[in-house]
Amino acid sequence: MVHFEPKAEPDIKPAAAAGTRATTKRRGALATVSYLPGAQAPDGSADDAGTDDAIDLPEAGSDNEHAEQVLLQRLRGRSLSISEARGVLVGLDLPENEIEEIIERFIRLDYLDEAKLAEQIVYSQHERKGLGRSGVQAEMRRRGLDKELIADTLDAMPDDETERAIEVAIKRVQQLGRLDDRTIDRRLNAFLMRKGYPSSVVREAVQAALDSRNGGPSSGVRFQ
Repeated sequence: MVHFEPKAEPDIKPAAAAGTRATTKRRGALATVSYLPGAQAPDGSADDAGTDDAIDLPEAGSDNEHAEQVLLQRLRGRSLSISEARGVLVGLDLPENEIEEIIERFIRLDYLDEAKLAEQIVYSQHERKGLGRSGVQAEMRRRGLDKELIADTLDAMPDDETERAIEVAIKRVQQLGRLDDRTIDRRLNAFLMRKGYPSSVVREAVQAALDSRNGGPSSGVRFQ
């Protein structure tokens, strides 16, 4: 699982009094975000390192402090895009200018890092779940990542889509039991299309999977 560790910041001191308005300097000291045992990966799976413990956050002395602590709590559970973080703050009824101040500060502290989030999505969706390029792109769009970042990340993905599709198809065909080839062909086509592979890649992967099932030519792919 890919996690990021934001830069350490000095521990914040308790607020002087409830209702006190925090200044920008006062909000400059936040507790470090760290992923806790049991935190969720971008694909929703739990970390195997341990179980999630309850988190006791310091009581906030202003609306902004409370909002920052809520956002920190969310970041302890999973990485967030800027769009998702903004949605959290909007739900707390903060003025727009204060929302943007918090977002900018969390970016400076590396609490929000969309480039790392994009890498996590490639790992979880392509490497682990076997999604094709368009499937990865759809997930990045759903998470609200910047369009240019999405394009750059997709360009940097390894050019192994056909090989990956064949691996996925061969693994899938082993689960289809005694179904006839025609039924398997139809189901594999639908399965790979849902994962975001283009039709030309799907045809090649389905044929390789059928060949492997029927003792045909070796596809030459690596087995997991």
